[in-house]
Amino acid sequence: MLSLTKIANQTRVFGGLQVFKTCSSRRAINRRDVDTNQVNVVSVRRMSFNVPTSAEFVARVSGIATMCKLPFHKTADGLDAAFVGVPIDTGTSNRPGARFGPRHIRAESAMIRAYNGWTRAAPYESMNVADIGDVNVNLFDLKDTCKKIREAYREIVATDCIPLTLGGDHTIAYPILQAVAERHGPVGLIHVDAHADTSDMILGEKIGHGTPFRRCVDEGLLDCKRVVQIGLRGPSYLPDNYEWSRAQGFRVVEAVECWHKSLVPLMEEVRAQMGTGPVYLSFDIDSLDPAFAPGTGTPEIAGLTPIQGLEIIRGCRGVNLVGCDLVEVAPAYDTTGNTALTGANLLFEMLCVLPKVKYY
Repeated sequence: MLSLTKIANQTRVFGGLQVFKTCSSRRAINRRDVDTNQVNVVSVRRMSFNVPTSAEFVARVSGIATMCKLPFHKTADGLDAAFVGVPIDTGTSNRPGARFGPRHIRAESAMIRAYNGWTRAAPYESMNVADIGDVNVNLFDLKDTCKKIREAYREIVATDCIPLTLGGDHTIAYPILQAVAERHGPVGLIHVDAHADTSDMILGEKIGHGTPFRRCVDEGLLDCKRVVQIGLRGPSYLPDNYEWSRAQGFRVVEAVECWHKSLVPLMEEVRAQMGTGPVYLSFDIDSLDPAFAPGTGTPEIAGLTPIQGLEIIRGCRGVNLVGCDLVEVAPAYDTTGNTALTGANLLFEMLCVLPKVKYY
């Protein structure tokens, strides 16, 4: 099991977490800097946080498929941030399958390494992060599921842990924001999506993946002057499908306004709009063009690119994020796995812009 274990100058090396004693503190070094004769310390890091298992020493295909191959914790106690799955699709209006999103995102996340190569973010050197599993949802009762989600997230945010959610359809944003707003008060919202999700009712029901932000406004969960919706597009039931959003004070950025351009300037404006108050980031994978992310339930053509998705999330650095989600990955339509892979990377990017993260 520990065939990679070696002893070098009384130093035990195993599983990618190389711990040795120097002075009176525990420290870690990279495995490649150790041979059987001596220990050469090129990069020394304090080991006080969870660190993902490195594929340099443990095969990606081995082990339990936690998010980013992080340790599994039963609760959020002691964590600064936690990945949590909400496997439902009973709120979908078109193609189902998002209930399997969390497990496929976790599987594809095995490709993600510990550092952000471009931004130089080092989340695992500054935050204690783990995968805390899935909310135990009720697949036969959407209202009961919302209750279970709300109760689960109350427990998470009560510990001051920031939840990073793997969806699941977009219905989940409503009960999550109920719990988040109970803790922080009305929050700003950065909503990235092909759809506004502000319908009042669908097929006689007020709860579904097309209504969460209407319900949030109804209950005063959002600071409406600090809401932006990015990437909206597609045929609509009304001549102006986003009139209601604008009437609440939301900023609406339609996809056509994003074509052929960098979104870095837009995110400078968004950061100013969000100010210093608490902000929730909700990212629907169908905001991306289905050429890049086909594995979703309600795809719309002519959407954002993965590059623009990165610009949006990286542009949230400096924002007081108190929660994030990545929703609507439906693996049945994701034959290459690229949608889940993209979703996993976007979640890692969200982790990298949380307030406590260290940068080199």
